[in-house]
Amino acid sequence: LPQARAGIISTVEVLKVMEAFVNEPNYTVWSDLSCNLGILATLLSHTDFYEDIQVFVRDIFSPIGERLGWDPKPGEGHLDALLRGLVLGKLGKAGHKATLEEARRRFKEHVEGKHILSADLRSPVYVTVLKHGDSSTLDTMLKLHKQADMQEEKNRIERVLGAISQPELIQKVLTFALSEEVRPQDTVSVIGGVAGGSKQGRKAAWKFVRDNWEELYNRYQGGFLISRLIKV
Repeated sequence: LPQARAGIISTVEVLKVMEAFVNEPNYTVWSDLSCNLGILATLLSHTDFYEDIQVFVRDIFSPIGERLGWDPKPGEGHLDALLRGLVLGKLGKAGHKATLEEARRRFKEHVEGKHILSADLRSPVYVTVLKHGDSSTLDTMLKLHKQADMQEEKNRIERVLGAISQPELIQKVLTFALSEEVRPQDTVSVIGGVAGGSKQGRKAAWKFVRDNWEELYNRYQGGFLISRLIKV
């Protein structure tokens, strides 16, 4: 993919190579594919081809998603659980209909306390419902954040809030990032999630950082968090 981004080889050729991995069971391979497709989607988000790449993602990831299913199988290892989370999150964000419906169903049961989501399914489910959610979805997620006993769960939610799509809700997430609800060392994760969530999110996050630069700089001084913020 770096060669494709540099214009040395055709992006179409890269996508054809990716199609050859459709039956690959290895987590590391899928993680690499996912990362590269994410970079490509970011580049294409400023073109007319963005929806086409989402269709491609759905086509590539749906066979492995169907094979893995939503629930652990007897004897499967840690990497299978990681792969399931990766694949379902990718399908959900890309708007795969069956994945979105199941994520919404499981999210509802989780919120109602009927069936708590396992740790490895929370991020993909949260991302999916937020990406295709509304203000009530965001409010529910912020409520879960407030109620969470474990910092690990708070951080998990903070990292995915940027998946929300509507401009006014993106602003709400950015405001939340600087609130007392978020530890100062975790603010960057929230802003970074917004920057990585969508084209609108990137623009909004960049403006937010500029508008709040004095407060952010004073908060982090010359530490690594300020450089991480600039990078995202």
